[in-house]
Amino acid sequence: MQTVCLLDVAFGGQMSSDTAEKHLESLVQQLVREHDPAGSRVEFLGAQYDLGLAWVHFEEGFGGLGIAPKLQGQVNALLADVGAPMCWPRNPIGYGMCGPTVYTHGSEDQKQRYLRPLFSTEEIWCQLFSEPSAGSDVAGLTSRAVQDGDEWVVNGQKVWTTLAHVSRWGCLVTRTDPEAPKHKGLSYFVVDMEQPGVEVRPLRQMTGDAEFNEVYFTDARIPDSERLGATGDGWRVALTTLMNERVAIGGGQAPRGSGPIGDSVRLWADMEESRKTPALRDRLTVLWSKAEVARLTNIRASQNRVKGVPGPEGSTGKLAFAENNQDIHEFNMELLGPQAMLYDTYSIERSATAMGSSSAQQQFLRSRANSIEGGTSEVMRNILGERVLGLPGDVRTDKDLPFSEVPSN
Repeated sequence: MQTVCLLDVAFGGQMSSDTAEKHLESLVQQLVREHDPAGSRVEFLGAQYDLGLAWVHFEEGFGGLGIAPKLQGQVNALLADVGAPMCWPRNPIGYGMCGPTVYTHGSEDQKQRYLRPLFSTEEIWCQLFSEPSAGSDVAGLTSRAVQDGDEWVVNGQKVWTTLAHVSRWGCLVTRTDPEAPKHKGLSYFVVDMEQPGVEVRPLRQMTGDAEFNEVYFTDARIPDSERLGATGDGWRVALTTLMNERVAIGGGQAPRGSGPIGDSVRLWADMEESRKTPALRDRLTVLWSKAEVARLTNIRASQNRVKGVPGPEGSTGKLAFAENNQDIHEFNMELLGPQAMLYDTYSIERSATAMGSSSAQQQFLRSRANSIEGGTSEVMRNILGERVLGLPGDVRTDKDLPFSEVPSN
């Protein structure tokens, strides 16, 4: 069904890009005028959602205006200029992955119930995909959901679940038909993380934080009304989450010279002149160039993207982000010299957000996960080779076998 944008109707047809940008600017001005950016975060973000400035490419009434997703960058930049609160740093999984999945596959009731409190950060979300024996091969998961009337009874274990310890809701993929091939016997649910039968155990990381968790399901019951997509169609729904995840991780459009490479430039400026060797300067120049190429590539990809679910091209940004980020943070440790060996604390400091960093040392330690989380770099290369370049895929002997006959690890 084609979405009709009321803004287009109001302006007598399809809006030009200039008209849309001017209208967005006026909406942002209205938001800031009527709601203090320095006041209540929940109130401000709720008002932003109501004005259609949460996900501008979503339909009106669901946090959007039905316009091109690239214009969200304009909204974010204008709000950043006035120091407005953002949803993403506090609810990254919800904003970047779960929200778009609920919007794409959820019922009208689910979208009405979940999207606004998700964006206002009243309710934090997590993503329950990976398992101890099903990381890169998500479709190999063994958690089971068995239907009992109008409910599903879930048993199993998930791991590396970011923010599960503070989440109200989770996006859960579980196996509902072990006799179907592994990609076809999955179903996707919204799960209440505070209900009986759901146990969350934080995992301490080398940074000292515990943003990751193990999650155990023991006879946890989920109403069938909380299923996203058809029974057995969980893999297709999960791809929506995964594609959005890769765009969320690696598809940002930061200002030129910002982010980790900006930290490198500042560290270089603060170094003693005697340590500024030509070799280090050359490495800084190369890393800055790579960061800028990745930034411009993300901008181009966003401008070319039409409304809808991101495609496999999002793996490009995620792969570049992971490898550039690790190289830059490693270089920053060299710029720090002996000071890089000093680390303030290994205590669990952050609870409501996994994002943000307290020091260059912490950023370096955290960046080691970038090439694993959201799909390993090896998986990203496979996706790019097979689904973008059209190269022959790997031999998959278990593709058409019933999952119950697939040898376990």
